[in-house]
Amino acid sequence: MLEDHTTTASSPTEWPTAYPQGYAVVDVETTGLARDDRIISAAVYRLDARGEVEDHWYTLVNPERDPGPVWIHGLTSDVLEGAPLFQDVAEEFAARLDGRVLVAHNAVFDWQMIAREYARARREAPVRQRLCTIALSKELGLPLPNHKLESLAAHFGVVQQRAHHALDDARVLAEAFRPSLRAAAAGGVRLPLLECRPLTEWTDRPAPRIGRQAGGPEGGFGGYGSYRPGTWRPSRKRPACPYPNPGRYEDGKRLKQGMRVAFSGDTSVERELLEDRAAEAGLHVATSLSRLTSLLVTNDPDSGTSKVVKARQFGTPVVDEAAFGQLLRDVEPADG
Repeated sequence: MLEDHTTTASSPTEWPTAYPQGYAVVDVETTGLARDDRIISAAVYRLDARGEVEDHWYTLVNPERDPGPVWIHGLTSDVLEGAPLFQDVAEEFAARLDGRVLVAHNAVFDWQMIAREYARARREAPVRQRLCTIALSKELGLPLPNHKLESLAAHFGVVQQRAHHALDDARVLAEAFRPSLRAAAAGGVRLPLLECRPLTEWTDRPAPRIGRQAGGPEGGFGGYGSYRPGTWRPSRKRPACPYPNPGRYEDGKRLKQGMRVAFSGDTSVERELLEDRAAEAGLHVATSLSRLTSLLVTNDPDSGTSKVVKARQFGTPVVDEAAFGQLLRDVEPADG
């Protein structure tokens, strides 16, 4: 059930001294995407400072509940029945992460799933920073058609063998991360490292058991009960924006303090951090979209979310996350 493999290779001789000393490229498969979902398999490729593979590790994890979308990850209840519980692999998993930057594709998701599992086990994952390969590809300006792992892999000629298998996804990401890291080093690019904040509180309350639907597919979301999250550290309440709304953002111009900014859909940078950055720059972070909204930030402008639909109705300007990040670097002060 556990695998380990070690390899070494040569590395470039010149390297930015500020770059991290090691990386843990991680992929986890889960029972779903919600806060109460569980990890069912995990893989870690440990890389040295220059992106060379040191070893890799893989394990199944018994989620103590229905495995979820089997048609995606292929892990049935029968396969997972004899797998170790997360607390049984937590120490080995931690040893693989210790002292390294966690690297993942859409890293906020993997980190949050890992942090929740450690919180359930009354432990803390030894991770202080993470790096999202989506954010890195944007920093490098890679000409990718979308943010999928398969697109990043294709760009670097990496062949996927078993999509949605944690070990192969981690391998693919490790092979695509190495040239990305080298390109960043060669270009003097600052790596988009983010802080990993562990959960400080967590309680699991068993949900009512839900039986399988007759004739339903293997791996629906009922059958073994589930877990509901209890408490997270309360988010700090942001003070009201002190600046008046100067109106809508205009393409090609700067953002201005007081502008109302709304966010919609998935982001490579954790949403709360994006909102914090916007507020710190003097922008008003809006939780909904109205005719007064200055700008909508979304990576999927063709989606049917309520904010995107309203933005079309109201003619609200829309930019993606990368463009918003650039705009945040030079926000115009509010009028006198």
